[in-house]
Amino acid sequence: MLRICVLAVALAASGLTHAADASAAKKELVKKALQLQQPGIEGVGNMLAMQPAQQMLQAASQQAGRIPADQREKVGKEIQEEARKFYEDVAPSLRAAAVKQAPATLGAALEDKLSEDELKTLVTWLESPVSKKYQQLSAEAQSALVQKVVTDTKPAVEPKLKALNDAIAKKLGLPPAEAAKKK
Repeated sequence: MLRICVLAVALAASGLTHAADASAAKKELVKKALQLQQPGIEGVGNMLAMQPAQQMLQAASQQAGRIPADQREKVGKEIQEEARKFYEDVAPSLRAAAVKQAPATLGAALEDKLSEDELKTLVTWLESPVSKKYQQLSAEAQSALVQKVVTDTKPAVEPKLKALNDAIAKKLGLPPAEAAKKK
């Protein structure tokens, strides 16, 4: 009986060790996947820094009519410079925060939702030349897509954006952009 208990304990311990090894291997695969995706993760931080700067630039461009015509270009460049400084100031900390939070968010999801074999396949794909080429192509294609969408929808969106701007100005007690231009 004692032999059976010792054998059972030994088998259980061996199973726990195997499970711990599998868990450690899975954690290493997740870590590797996150390292391979670091540029994309940092891209999240860049996007978070760029988004408010772009929104401010758009809002400023909507108010350009309030600036005397002979000063618009100079003021526009100054505003762009301010937006660039903002981006350069906040982007590093947002990139660092994205990298810091990735293991607890993206890493946890990978570990929870993918098996060890699936993680091995993912890492193999992320390390492949095709994946690297696809990521580069995807970034370029996405940029081209954004430009095309903006160009194609600008005639439909711009009047609505102006109407929104005028409605907000009215609620704030400010003159609408057209009235400000006529003054």
